[in-house]
Amino acid sequence: MTPSRIQRLTLTHFRNYRAAGLETAADMVALVGPNGAGKTNCIEAISFLSPGRGLRRATLEDVADNQGDGSWAVSAQVEGALGLATLGTGIDAPRADAAVSRRCRIDREPVSSATAFGDHIRMVWLTPAMDGLFMGAASERRRFFDRLVLAIDSEHSSRISALERSLRSRNRLLETRNYDDHWCDAIERETAELAVAVAATRGQTAARLTGMLNARAQASVFPSAQIALDGWMENALLTETATSVEDRYRQILRDNRPRDAIAGRTTDGPHLTDLQVIYAPKSMPARDASTGEQKALLIGLVLAHASLVAEMTGIVPLLLLDEVVAHLDPNRRAALFEELRKLGAQVWLTGADPAAFADIGAGGDVFDVESGRVSARH
Repeated sequence: MTPSRIQRLTLTHFRNYRAAGLETAADMVALVGPNGAGKTNCIEAISFLSPGRGLRRATLEDVADNQGDGSWAVSAQVEGALGLATLGTGIDAPRADAAVSRRCRIDREPVSSATAFGDHIRMVWLTPAMDGLFMGAASERRRFFDRLVLAIDSEHSSRISALERSLRSRNRLLETRNYDDHWCDAIERETAELAVAVAATRGQTAARLTGMLNARAQASVFPSAQIALDGWMENALLTETATSVEDRYRQILRDNRPRDAIAGRTTDGPHLTDLQVIYAPKSMPARDASTGEQKALLIGLVLAHASLVAEMTGIVPLLLLDEVVAHLDPNRRAALFEELRKLGAQVWLTGADPAAFADIGAGGDVFDVESGRVSARH
């Protein structure tokens, strides 16, 4: 297994960092400082070295330092699946006559998108914003699960984006009073192909993640989850051919045109799939578990997923754990550090209390973060 590791990180005009950098050779990297100092901003910057919009799902313009010209950059020297490489991403200063576009480079050479970063490193993260996952909307759980899929299949977000574009095209066409049936057929053919591709990847990941959760159930102090996708297409693909499911969805889209035209949206498909999670120790829906049980369940789910990413890709993912250890008692905290060591991942952790990281060991690095500055603790 090849671990994903950052050896040097450089931030330029990113959030509250005008210019900052750090170097580390550690397996565990702790960022410690008061609230608002920039700890989460730092790991958010790292998360932009993967496909998508980072761990806060921010727009490209939002992450720029408000004291600068609107440009920003994140660069990291990484040791990954293809050896040492320098990954970089960011935007130029916005211009009124041009759309903002994200630039991505590997060893200073342009690449088409952040998908290419997946050849070098993979990432998994857990943030406080996920605490309400089991109580929130289906869209949040779907987005969470798609992020899990993306860590394994770096093309997944491209397929989802293409599906969303196709659905928007269909919805716009149905707004036209006398739309062309042949044109609608063509859009729905494309929509069905993309929908099946998205659903199939989700279904395969769910099945494999279930196997990993079952394998870890007795070996971890963090509770296990039982997961299932609540979407007819994902489940149908477990027993039916992709062609038959595609044909069925095309017919559903055709039959639903009048209803969808009135609704102004497509009312059936994998863009509405939900993730069902059961708190296994008590065999109850995760939404009915206590806040502490939900937090522990999420940690167990993320650890199982990280193990699955390593097993399926051969790349041990980088873990970004934002404000996770502060909510754990000393025994669970020690157990978490031990499981992370066994995984063999580089882990970036944040927290306000330095005492929470006393057990990361001699191989860990602790950095003080204050007002957009990062310095190694001596």
